[in-house]
Amino acid sequence: MRLLVIEDDRDLNRQLVSALEQAGYAVDTAFDGEEGHFLGDTEPYDAIVLDIGLPKKDGISVLEDWRKAGRKTPVLMLTARDRWSDKVQGFDAGADDYVAKPFHMEEVLARLRALVRRAAGHATSELVCGPVRLDTKAGRVVVDGNPIRLTSHEYRLLAYLMHHAGRIVSRTELVEHLYDQDFDRDSNTIEVFVGRLRKKLGVEVLQTIRGLGYLIAPPGEAPPSPAKSSR
Repeated sequence: MRLLVIEDDRDLNRQLVSALEQAGYAVDTAFDGEEGHFLGDTEPYDAIVLDIGLPKKDGISVLEDWRKAGRKTPVLMLTARDRWSDKVQGFDAGADDYVAKPFHMEEVLARLRALVRRAAGHATSELVCGPVRLDTKAGRVVVDGNPIRLTSHEYRLLAYLMHHAGRIVSRTELVEHLYDQDFDRDSNTIEVFVGRLRKKLGVEVLQTIRGLGYLIAPPGEAPPSPAKSSR
């Protein structure tokens, strides 16, 4: 999963990025509203953390412009604790949730997990596909009741596919959602991690659909037709 953090306080921005990366996310950053608006308008993020009080362009204006342009990316707004009006403005502008400063990092992580989960149509923190269970809260993967140890990149790949189980996901989409903007998108990293992940899972749930991409589905389930899986 790939996130964008737009926060002009460099210490807080760094703390957020560190916590999110430790939780298994790929993270891009911006320190003002103009840069943040551009990234959110041109890159396919799974969720965005957006501060209201930004230089060059305030967070409310950034969010309003995204929504007017049809951008549906879930947005977690950061607000000052004593400014209830900011929260109202944020929701009216299209925010999906908010957290007030100062905040506990665990609350931010929990709210982002919920936003990403709901955007993908899941009601709980546990994603299930046949014998594979992925707990997004604990960052834990179990196959047939046995815990599986994955690297951060393998976990990120599995999590994205599990969030979109039953749909063919192209290699391009995976690269766009699993790595930050500095990643070498011409490498064969995705193929390598798919091979490693398939071997570690040990069950036939991860399929390669030749010429189209990858699919997580219960063992024996036929892949959808290309027309139905297109974005």
